[in-house]
Amino acid sequence: MVHGHHHSHGHDDTRLPTTRLLITMALNFAITIAELIGGLLSGSLSLISDALHNFSDGIAIIISYIALKLKKRSVTPRHTFGLKRAEIFAAALNSGVLLVITLYLFYHAAIRLINPAEIKGDLMIFVAGIGLIANVIGTWLLARPAKNSLNLKSAYLHLLADAISSFAVLLGGVAIYYWNIFWVDPILTILIGLYILKESYHILQGAIHILMEGAPTNISIDEVKQAVESLPEVNNLHHIHLWMVGDNDIHLEGHVDVEDMLLSESGQLLNKIEHLLQDKFNIKHVTLQLECNHCSNAHMIGH
Repeated sequence: MVHGHHHSHGHDDTRLPTTRLLITMALNFAITIAELIGGLLSGSLSLISDALHNFSDGIAIIISYIALKLKKRSVTPRHTFGLKRAEIFAAALNSGVLLVITLYLFYHAAIRLINPAEIKGDLMIFVAGIGLIANVIGTWLLARPAKNSLNLKSAYLHLLADAISSFAVLLGGVAIYYWNIFWVDPILTILIGLYILKESYHILQGAIHILMEGAPTNISIDEVKQAVESLPEVNNLHHIHLWMVGDNDIHLEGHVDVEDMLLSESGQLLNKIEHLLQDKFNIKHVTLQLECNHCSNAHMIGH
């Protein structure tokens, strides 16, 4: 039996300038203070909900930054994969906190629907406008790096959701100021919350899937098996394990049944398989065991 492994050391697309993080954090904590004060003075629950979301945004960005720093640490004998999953834990934590906050706001929105309270629409419009501008800037700063990181995507979605909610709160303020439609405030809170619940659930679901060592949803093990077995030197690929350590960090191990060959020839075959998996499926870490009629139980999925 011959064992082979392969690592791909590509550039990490999740790098984010510290300046952008600092600006985004400062914006979110400033919005939090402004909207909390504005919500208390105006009586607007949707402004207070927006303030809490912005506060969670600031915390989310701090957690995301720490997770990215941990991910960059070198491997050690105690952590042979490094700390790559720190950002996945961060994504799960951020989404979980947001779910709890949203459910809390649903409770208060229901109370407001039963017992409407008078709200100062002009102050609500002014503060929501400030929040909207700041959230749009923050969303823009995180948009590009969020494409390649579940961790940064969770922080980005925090900001995007707050930008949308700030705009909704602004429109609600207009309705309250001109037509005294006070019930629009808790309705907005509920609608914003439903959007947050949906997005947070998807992030949390993806993070848990990775933490449970799930296979990438965009890769079919059957297709991987067919691709490797299309090589003339390969008789069979079996006992396959396919999982993710972190975002865009896909690992595969398996047994490859081949005809009897020289050790030098097996090395060439390993390289061929590794490049095939890298180019076609973006699998960056491959560990293969070459064998010749060794496994009597050659199931596709390993035990």
